[in-house]
Amino acid sequence: MRDVVALTGATGFIGSAVARRLIQGGWRVRALLRSPSLAARFAGTSLQWVLGTLEDPDCLEDLIGDADAVIHCAGAVRGITEADFYRTNVEAVSRLAHIAASRNPVPRFLLISSLAAREPELSPYAASKRMGELALTAVTDRLPWTALRPPVVYGPEDRAMRPLLRLMLQGFAPILGRKDARFSLLYVEDLAEAVIQWLLCNVREQRAFELDDGHPNGYTWHEVVETFRQLRGKRVVHFQVPELILDVAARFNKMVASVIGYMPMFTPGKMREFRHQDWVCDNAPFCRVVNWAPAVRLEEGLRLTLGLPLPGREVGA
Repeated sequence: MRDVVALTGATGFIGSAVARRLIQGGWRVRALLRSPSLAARFAGTSLQWVLGTLEDPDCLEDLIGDADAVIHCAGAVRGITEADFYRTNVEAVSRLAHIAASRNPVPRFLLISSLAAREPELSPYAASKRMGELALTAVTDRLPWTALRPPVVYGPEDRAMRPLLRLMLQGFAPILGRKDARFSLLYVEDLAEAVIQWLLCNVREQRAFELDDGHPNGYTWHEVVETFRQLRGKRVVHFQVPELILDVAARFNKMVASVIGYMPMFTPGKMREFRHQDWVCDNAPFCRVVNWAPAVRLEEGLRLTLGLPLPGREVGA
């Protein structure tokens, strides 16, 4: 039996993929759970739940316990102001890190951050991700830590990206950012494998590493549209959505969210992230210290995400 891993975010998109890989690999996984109703997908597995929230230090003490490693996948992705993101993306990181640093022996700590942390001025979300990374530096002398900065992560259980991908599969591709922008992508199972390989390697560098699917210099919107054309076997109509329309829609969504009281995804800050010209990652530093290489390129990842047959295989084969 492998070591004990304490995990947050196990019921989320990325965290659930990480949890499955950990269980398959023989790790003993202890995961934080805020609601028992969310545990159904792991019924019948060896995963151990700790009921509580990231705001409860006692629950976090139980979560970390005698763990050999802590993997913090939980994160806030919806909100308007910095305060909407701060509690989960900054305070929770700091709280977990300080509890982990107080243990003897001290566990290793892995933060699943975001490439947005590279450009903290763009949005409250991006700023909170950078601050979360900086929170780890307060315990650098006591806690071995690493942060991973994935770009856009996609996969079958991603509710945020699937509507856009399905629209493109139907032959309509709205371009929400700049036509000349370049961006990296990463299939969720490759990210989960990067976590596994980090666990297997004794990483000494305390820093943030970028990850992507290995496509040189990232993608352009044209390359993504062309990939969908190949998947469909026919033309994809692509069109640039005017900035004015997106700006008005984002501001209106923010206003409605403030009145009704829900946490929006589509905001002016998110629009600034969309319009950023360079979201290209560099795997090289991570690959130098961890035995990892991405295995899933865009066409295969889209087939897996959208339930399309892989070449030479039937769906579900």
